[in-house]
Amino acid sequence: MSVELDEVYRFIAAHEPFTHLPDDTLRALPAKMGITYVRRGDAVVSPGERNDSLYIIRSGAVDIVGDNNTLLDRRGEGLNFGYSTLVGEPESRYLMQAVEDSVLMILPRQAFDELLAAHPDMHRFFQTASRRVRAAAQEVEDLGSADVLRTPVSDVAAARALVTCGPDTAIAAAAQLMEDSCVSCLVVDGGEELGILTDRDLRARVVARRVDPDRPVSEVMTTPVLTIDGGALVFEAVLAMSEAGIHHLPVRSDDAITGVISSSDFMRLLQTDPIYLAADVGRASYDELAGAYQRAVAVAVRFFERGASAAEAQRLLTAIADAVARRLVEVGVDKLGAPPVPFAFVAVGSQARSEMGPASDQDNALVLADSFDPDTHGEYFAHLGQFICQGLAHAGQALCPGEMMASNPAWRMTASQWAAAFHGWVTAPDPNALLHAQVFFDFRAVAGAGEGWREMADGIRKAALSSARGSKRLHTHLAALATFREPPIGIFRGFVVERSGEYAATLDIKRGGTAAVVQMARLYALTAGVDEVETDARLRAAAGSTVSEKGAADLLDAYTYLSDAAMRHQAAQVRAGEAPNYHIDPKQLPERDKAALRDAFGVIKSMQNGLANKYPTRAV
Repeated sequence: MSVELDEVYRFIAAHEPFTHLPDDTLRALPAKMGITYVRRGDAVVSPGERNDSLYIIRSGAVDIVGDNNTLLDRRGEGLNFGYSTLVGEPESRYLMQAVEDSVLMILPRQAFDELLAAHPDMHRFFQTASRRVRAAAQEVEDLGSADVLRTPVSDVAAARALVTCGPDTAIAAAAQLMEDSCVSCLVVDGGEELGILTDRDLRARVVARRVDPDRPVSEVMTTPVLTIDGGALVFEAVLAMSEAGIHHLPVRSDDAITGVISSSDFMRLLQTDPIYLAADVGRASYDELAGAYQRAVAVAVRFFERGASAAEAQRLLTAIADAVARRLVEVGVDKLGAPPVPFAFVAVGSQARSEMGPASDQDNALVLADSFDPDTHGEYFAHLGQFICQGLAHAGQALCPGEMMASNPAWRMTASQWAAAFHGWVTAPDPNALLHAQVFFDFRAVAGAGEGWREMADGIRKAALSSARGSKRLHTHLAALATFREPPIGIFRGFVVERSGEYAATLDIKRGGTAAVVQMARLYALTAGVDEVETDARLRAAAGSTVSEKGAADLLDAYTYLSDAAMRHQAAQVRAGEAPNYHIDPKQLPERDKAALRDAFGVIKSMQNGLANKYPTRAV
């Protein structure tokens, strides 16, 4: 056997269902097979096309797509496809399309038929697999993806039995348990300590490092483990897994692990849904990121129109924007070389709060380790900041008009310089410092490189929160800012609209509406010492402390209504091909919505009056 054929033999012998074939049968197969290279985006088999081959993926990935562009499955290295036309009708019902540059091994129909005739178990395997694909197609047709995304994760996890082992279980025994149970991960339950072992762990931490398989599984498992409550929605699990870059997520109920959900559980959603787009962004080249944010806006709009709330659509849009930023950091480091010191790319403003909308622009910065030397390292980070921000613009996220971005040297500082800047804003805020404080107290690490980059950024934020809590002068300035932009409503509850200009006869639902609530929530959280960033989380956490329970609830209701109204307005603009904004014509609203809008603005005005009475804002 030649070197090439031997390599093919060893590869197919390691993957289902070929691994169970007799060795002589396996060794005869490579000589009957061909090989081909397929570029990303190319169709391997088109709907209605006759197919006479089984394809085995040597490297890359292939999507199986049904009617209405519905993603049924994503196949990766070692998996196969095309069998539905070999055990059923020869014309394909599905599009089989490469989503990565892929190398495919090809087993012709005649060799496939001979293999199945000699080995009935293989025939049952492919028949069952074909039925599963058809069932998946039917399931997606019957169940809209919005319903799937809003399903409790406990319902998804219940479809598969939980498989566990103890931390002292031998690695080999754990692997055998995974094989026998047909699962890709195990939960390692050690009482106080919880771990998870996945196929990837076995490859990377055992096989690649030649670890003794008789060692205990606790030595190679992942711990601590990110978990999710069983009552959370699939939508929330998708975002959590995307942000953490993981493929398995244990589900808990009453402090006990009850199941595990995986990324493959979500692969039956439409290609335009978040898990697909986030995964696509995560491996895109710079050129392929062109327009990614605008595609994300379109996805968020569709998600909202299917019944999601504005907050859910904003979190989705933010998650994909984060994925774009993380990918740009990776590509930038690949392009420029390893960074000379650790750094963190942080989002500020609406992206930090996970509240990005179709009209959001960039607000970001770089945190550099204190070992940074401007003369030696300055050029590297100047290029990196420029690359990331221009890349985000290339993806469709507008540049910040005020240049509050990592491309601006003013927003590339060391950890100590950031700490000093926050201290200055807290202890002696002037008008400019106030503008910075309102944005930079919304501060979240998105990506980075080098040891301890996330801890470095998180430490800055925690120190700033600690010092801000006791700064009465800062609180007064923030209260002044929160009360400065009043809602567009008159003393007789009439709407105050723009009198002239581009937005004549409209009101700005953000300026004295959602933005005012964001500013109040930030103040309430800072004075309460609450370590939250999202507006709704800040209001809930501060309720009963620095804001009354009723006040927090009323503000939250007003914010939810105004956010939904803004998203409805912007969704219509996106659909019409217009640039989204926050200017709504109240004459176009039904009477019921006009009344709700007045009520929301009235709540905000009342809470602003309360702040003005508590703080001497008029003197600031």
